[in-house]
Amino acid sequence: MKHSLFAKATMGVATSIVMSMTSTAVFAQNEAPPITDEEFETAKSLYFQRCAGCHGVLRKGATGKSLEPKNTLEKGTDRLEKIITYGTEGGMNNFDDIFNKDELNLLARYIQHEPPVPPEMSLELMKERRVVYVPEAEYPDKPLHGRNWENFFLVIERDAGKVAVVDGDKHEIVAHIDTGYAVHVLKTTEHSNVLHAENPGRFWYTMGRDGKLTKIDLWQMPEKMRVSEVQVAYDARDVAVSGDGKYIIGGGYWPPHFVIVDAMTMEPLKVISTRGINVDGEYVNESRVAAIYDTPNATTWLVAAKELGQMWQVDYSDLDNLKITQINSAKFLHDGFYDPTGRYFQIAANASDKMVVIDSETQKLEAMIDVQTKPHPGPGANWIDPKCGPVGGTVHLGVGLVTAWGNDPVGHPDQAWKICFETETDGAGVFIRTHPKSDYVWADQTKNPEPEIQQSIQVISKETREIVKTIRLTEKEGYAAVHIEFNADGSEVWTSVWNRADSLEPNGEIIIFDAKTLEEKARIKGFFAPTGKFNVYNRVNHVT
Repeated sequence: MKHSLFAKATMGVATSIVMSMTSTAVFAQNEAPPITDEEFETAKSLYFQRCAGCHGVLRKGATGKSLEPKNTLEKGTDRLEKIITYGTEGGMNNFDDIFNKDELNLLARYIQHEPPVPPEMSLELMKERRVVYVPEAEYPDKPLHGRNWENFFLVIERDAGKVAVVDGDKHEIVAHIDTGYAVHVLKTTEHSNVLHAENPGRFWYTMGRDGKLTKIDLWQMPEKMRVSEVQVAYDARDVAVSGDGKYIIGGGYWPPHFVIVDAMTMEPLKVISTRGINVDGEYVNESRVAAIYDTPNATTWLVAAKELGQMWQVDYSDLDNLKITQINSAKFLHDGFYDPTGRYFQIAANASDKMVVIDSETQKLEAMIDVQTKPHPGPGANWIDPKCGPVGGTVHLGVGLVTAWGNDPVGHPDQAWKICFETETDGAGVFIRTHPKSDYVWADQTKNPEPEIQQSIQVISKETREIVKTIRLTEKEGYAAVHIEFNADGSEVWTSVWNRADSLEPNGEIIIFDAKTLEEKARIKGFFAPTGKFNVYNRVNHVT
């Protein structure tokens, strides 16, 4: 049995959750197919890397369906293997270009056995796993490299466990920074209406799939940009920074908790479990923390308790007397973004086929909008529609569709939280993006299994709501087009090309387009599976 390249690359801290699980195969069901202890260990690693994010560590399901033995045994190995190989119309990817035939068969057998239960993580253990690479005394008082750091892009390099820092003016890579592996997102201090941090955008914090928070200082020379790190979970997705820049919060998939950390020292301060009773009145042991965002108009974070179907509004003004408001909505909360005022948070409850709107001022549910199969806005998009006024929009994991809804209850109350229009795209997507200076909305189609569609970005006119151009970024076998970001002044659109299979060699590139003419402008090569891209100016200033 051969391991994938990614499995070989992540056998240290990055797979501590896998190595910490019970290591002996448990044949709890007589009908379960045979599996050796060695195969069981290999399958745990493969499942954690590629499957746990949608189906859960305990395999109870969320964005993806439950994979508990009570559901998988009746399907049998052959059918399960075909599902994993070819994917489903409901939004599950095909994995025949990621796993080899032996691995596909192994996973089909593994998910028919009882899932191993991973360990908890204490505050003491987190503190032991804090590492300082550059002491605070060596932090510079001005940028040392002479570059326009406010137009830097930070690019997630999924397979290599790195983040690339890219000069947005010169279109060149400045640094490849080691982080936790398979980073899902990174955040910085954003402009707030109530708090003001010094030099917002200077420090960035990444969250790896291994629960490792890494602090990056964009004022340092490239070799010193990684200044410190701490592990706060075994499996994680998101992070946010307080408006004053004093604290960061990291959310765990496992253990299901969030951790408040001193943003300067990276010392873990407080752990809060998110286990609890969901909106259906059932106790949930694996209530994972998905999206976390600072609220621009208050001293709070919004924390998505995915399986509970709740948004938790956490007041960080007094850590000793932490105040948490639990707001019921819908399962399974995932990614979201604010409206232009910063008051309303719009988040996908993707397995419930809803967009949930939270009023961060009243700390109550504002609305739930019924949309199509598995909405996934990613960082989201806000723009002005000629008929409905201000709108927000999303693509969907399960269907080729862009849905836009009104999000201005003050200026356009008749349109607020109602679907304004829908535009059919060629395939299901993961990300949608625009810019206030742009005439277009850009959407990827990464979830479609057909290469021609998966490798293309579609551009929609804000004026006509119609697709005006389909741009195929690559024709390389196994490669996909994913994620869109604008530069600081809105004149350029940056898109990623990456290989869905694991790779430890630079195999991807960023293709830059002129935002007005939609013509290709430049290419930057030398990336390790580039996915999300985050422009410093846009993120600091809430440009969506």
